[in-house]
Amino acid sequence: MKIQESAENYLETILILKNRLGVVRSIDIATELSVSKPSVSVAMKNLRTNDYIDVDADGHITLLDKGKAIAEKMYERHTLLTSWLTSLGVNPEIAAEDACRIEHVISEETFEALKAHVNTK
Repeated sequence: MKIQESAENYLETILILKNRLGVVRSIDIATELSVSKPSVSVAMKNLRTNDYIDVDADGHITLLDKGKAIAEKMYERHTLLTSWLTSLGVNPEIAAEDACRIEHVISEETFEALKAHVNTK
Protein backbone atom coordinates (compact mmCIF):
# COMPACT_ATOMS: atom_id res chain seq x y z
CA MET A 1 0.00 0.00 0.00
CA LYS A 2 2.71 2.50 -1.02
CA ILE A 3 1.45 5.86 -2.26
CA GLN A 4 3.10 9.20 -2.82
CA GLU A 5 3.85 11.51 0.08
CA SER A 6 1.52 14.18 -1.31
CA ALA A 7 -1.36 11.69 -1.39
CA GLU A 8 -0.62 10.72 2.21
CA ASN A 9 -0.74 14.41 3.16
CA TYR A 10 -4.08 14.90 1.43
CA LEU A 11 -5.57 11.84 3.13
CA GLU A 12 -4.29 12.92 6.54
CA THR A 13 -5.67 16.42 5.97
CA ILE A 14 -9.09 15.02 5.04
CA LEU A 15 -9.12 13.05 8.31
CA ILE A 16 -8.13 16.11 10.37
CA LEU A 17 -10.72 18.32 8.67
CA LYS A 18 -13.45 15.69 9.03
CA ASN A 19 -12.76 15.57 12.77
CA ARG A 20 -12.70 19.37 13.02
CA LEU A 21 -15.50 20.37 10.63
CA GLY A 22 -17.70 17.32 10.23
CA VAL A 23 -17.72 17.59 6.45
CA VAL A 24 -14.83 18.18 4.07
CA ARG A 25 -14.86 20.05 0.77
CA SER A 26 -12.05 20.74 -1.67
CA ILE A 27 -11.90 24.40 -0.63
CA ASP A 28 -11.31 23.32 2.99
CA ILE A 29 -8.34 21.21 1.89
CA ALA A 30 -6.94 24.02 -0.28
CA THR A 31 -7.18 26.44 2.64
CA GLU A 32 -5.68 24.02 5.17
CA LEU A 33 -2.71 23.09 2.96
CA SER A 34 -2.29 26.54 1.34
CA VAL A 35 -2.52 25.07 -2.15
CA SER A 36 -4.60 26.04 -5.17
CA LYS A 37 -8.07 24.66 -5.79
CA PRO A 38 -6.94 23.17 -9.14
CA SER A 39 -4.16 21.27 -7.33
CA VAL A 40 -6.70 19.85 -4.88
CA SER A 41 -9.01 18.98 -7.78
CA VAL A 42 -6.31 16.92 -9.49
CA ALA A 43 -5.37 15.21 -6.24
CA MET A 44 -9.00 14.38 -5.39
CA LYS A 45 -9.53 12.93 -8.86
CA ASN A 46 -6.50 10.67 -8.41
CA LEU A 47 -7.55 9.62 -4.91
CA ARG A 48 -11.11 8.94 -6.10
CA THR A 49 -9.90 6.93 -9.12
CA ASN A 50 -7.78 4.76 -6.81
CA ASP A 51 -10.62 4.22 -4.31
CA TYR A 52 -9.11 6.17 -1.42
CA ILE A 53 -11.98 8.68 -1.22
CA ASP A 54 -15.54 9.25 -2.35
CA VAL A 55 -17.01 12.61 -3.35
CA ASP A 56 -20.79 12.98 -3.18
CA ALA A 57 -23.06 15.17 -5.31
CA ASP A 58 -22.64 18.06 -2.84
CA GLY A 59 -18.85 17.90 -3.11
CA HIS A 60 -18.36 16.39 0.35
CA ILE A 61 -15.26 14.21 0.54
CA THR A 62 -15.29 10.97 2.52
CA LEU A 63 -12.39 8.62 3.19
CA LEU A 64 -12.95 5.06 2.02
CA ASP A 65 -11.51 2.18 4.06
CA LYS A 66 -8.06 2.08 2.48
CA GLY A 67 -7.81 5.89 2.45
CA LYS A 68 -8.85 6.06 6.10
CA ALA A 69 -6.24 3.43 7.04
CA ILE A 70 -3.46 5.50 5.47
CA ALA A 71 -4.79 8.75 6.95
CA GLU A 72 -4.93 7.27 10.45
CA LYS A 73 -1.44 5.83 10.11
CA MET A 74 0.00 9.20 9.03
CA TYR A 75 -1.89 11.05 11.75
CA GLU A 76 -0.64 8.67 14.45
CA ARG A 77 2.93 9.08 13.22
CA HIS A 78 2.59 12.84 13.01
CA THR A 79 1.15 13.29 16.50
CA LEU A 80 3.59 10.90 18.18
CA LEU A 81 6.63 12.36 16.43
CA THR A 82 5.54 15.94 17.15
CA SER A 83 4.98 15.14 20.81
CA TRP A 84 8.27 13.27 21.13
CA LEU A 85 10.32 16.00 19.44
CA THR A 86 8.64 18.65 21.59
CA SER A 87 9.45 16.63 24.73
CA LEU A 88 13.10 16.69 23.64
CA GLY A 89 12.99 20.49 23.70
CA VAL A 90 12.34 21.19 20.02
CA ASN A 91 10.18 24.26 19.38
CA PRO A 92 6.60 22.97 18.83
CA GLU A 93 6.29 24.61 15.40
CA ILE A 94 9.59 23.12 14.20
CA ALA A 95 8.69 19.77 15.77
CA ALA A 96 5.43 19.67 13.79
CA GLU A 97 7.21 20.59 10.54
CA ASP A 98 9.91 17.96 11.09
CA ALA A 99 7.33 15.34 12.09
CA CYS A 100 5.48 16.01 8.83
CA ARG A 101 8.60 15.13 6.86
CA ILE A 102 9.70 12.19 9.02
CA GLU A 103 6.28 10.50 9.08
CA HIS A 104 6.54 9.63 5.39
CA VAL A 105 9.99 8.05 5.41
CA ILE A 106 10.31 6.32 8.76
CA SER A 107 10.05 2.53 8.49
CA GLU A 108 7.25 0.65 10.21
CA GLU A 109 9.82 -1.17 12.36
CA THR A 110 11.50 2.04 13.52
CA PHE A 111 8.20 3.78 14.19
CA GLU A 112 6.91 0.84 16.26
CA ALA A 113 10.14 0.78 18.28
CA LEU A 114 9.93 4.53 18.85
CA LYS A 115 6.26 4.25 19.83
CA ALA A 116 7.07 1.47 22.31
CA HIS A 117 9.91 3.55 23.77
CA VAL A 118 7.78 6.68 24.11
CA ASN A 119 4.88 4.75 25.66
CA THR A 120 7.10 3.14 28.34
CA LYS A 121 8.26 6.51 29.69
